[in-house]
Amino acid sequence: MLFWQILLDGFAISALYALGATGFTLIFGVSGVLNLSHGAIMVGAAVAAWAAAGELHVGAGPAALIGVGVGVLLAFATYFFTVRPIQRSAKVAETEKEIFILTSTLLWGIMVQELVAYLYTNNAKTVEPIVQGVVTMLGVRTPANEFFTAAVCWGVIGLLWLLVNKTRRGKAVLAASMNPRGVTLLGMELSSIYLTVWAVYGLLAGIAGVLLGMFLGVSSYSVGPLTASAFSIVVLGGLGSVSGSLIAAYVVGYLETLTAYLVSPAYRTIPSLLLLVLVMYLRPRGLFGRR
Repeated sequence: MLFWQILLDGFAISALYALGATGFTLIFGVSGVLNLSHGAIMVGAAVAAWAAAGELHVGAGPAALIGVGVGVLLAFATYFFTVRPIQRSAKVAETEKEIFILTSTLLWGIMVQELVAYLYTNNAKTVEPIVQGVVTMLGVRTPANEFFTAAVCWGVIGLLWLLVNKTRRGKAVLAASMNPRGVTLLGMELSSIYLTVWAVYGLLAGIAGVLLGMFLGVSSYSVGPLTASAFSIVVLGGLGSVSGSLIAAYVVGYLETLTAYLVSPAYRTIPSLLLLVLVMYLRPRGLFGRR
């Protein structure tokens, strides 16, 4: 019974991690930015959905859409307030911009975290599920929302694949991830591609955050662990590799689920971080990394 419970719960949480990590990886692949405010954006989206349901008295569906919208706004705020000014600054040396951006996104994430705590306290908040009820599968009673979560995550990932591979704008994004300079030589504006990527990232992080709020609940304390999990996934899978991130998301998701059930939920992130250290020592590029 416990085996099937871990299998089902792990699949749902891994799908959430895969969705969030895909956006994280896409941002790095195109613009070289490691966004350390990732967890704060997910939490901000989830808390916005929770607050919309409680304060605006809207249904679960509209509240979820509001949460996703806030995720997109936070992603754009991250880009315009912390990333773009440094990328365009003539006062910061090119060799130092990466560490400046890392630091600025980390500080921005802390600011969002503290704002959430100030407005809505540190208490855990659970977003009202869109799908109610319980499903019995493999002898395990599982909330229907878990299956809904996994289906939405993989549906969105599938739509992202279609966007990248079947549309002109998506192909431009793919080309920019391979050779940004080559894209500019073809007459495409990198700034517009960056805006597209950050919009897509905001959607992915917002959807993942709202679904996580429905599945496990979130609080301002979730920011650090969520960022750590995303960072572990993209480094394990290989920086810039979307397929690697998808595989790594399931490795990390099931490691965390096993730890939560067999040891304690308080230690769920430790095994994945230890695995990250091992991978960085044995294969610094990750499983499928290009750089």
